[in-house]
Amino acid sequence: MSDQPAPTISIATIADAATLAELGSSTFVESFGHMYSDDDLQAFLSTNHSQDAYRKALNNPESRIWIAHTEYGSAVGFASVSPCHLPVPDQPPRAGELGRLYIRKSHQGVGLGVRLLEHALAFLDATFDHHYLSVFSENLGAQRLYSRYGFEIFHEYHFMVGNHADEEFLMRRTRSIAD
Repeated sequence: MSDQPAPTISIATIADAATLAELGSSTFVESFGHMYSDDDLQAFLSTNHSQDAYRKALNNPESRIWIAHTEYGSAVGFASVSPCHLPVPDQPPRAGELGRLYIRKSHQGVGLGVRLLEHALAFLDATFDHHYLSVFSENLGAQRLYSRYGFEIFHEYHFMVGNHADEEFLMRRTRSIAD
């Protein structure tokens, strides 16, 4: 991978809904699929990573999805931002969330996640006054990355994958990297 050109990043369009559904499902399964029963996993994927779910996000003018492709056209990662739908206590107005930052394992560790995150944070800064995300409590690498960009854990909740409850942390951005 190191001698390959860096993937290109572009704003996703409605034409990318099927690609995003496959990429979202496959990267979720690749990272977390072993934690769930088949029924819970399929229930989650059919709702959260369906083409319709991505079409809805892509049709929302306050949302954005960036998709990364290799030089051969293979989709290898994406990041999404939307108005905040997380269970933030006393959520303020004009709140946005980094909804997903998913990278195929074959393309992790080479800076693609940072590149996608920086696109997402620029849009959050320009569009929303308050910034949030949710991260699996055991995903320490993601927590370290988000902390470097000004996010801090402030609340815990259960994220449902089918009937399975995951311990999740809510993080809020308390400072930008320029601060």
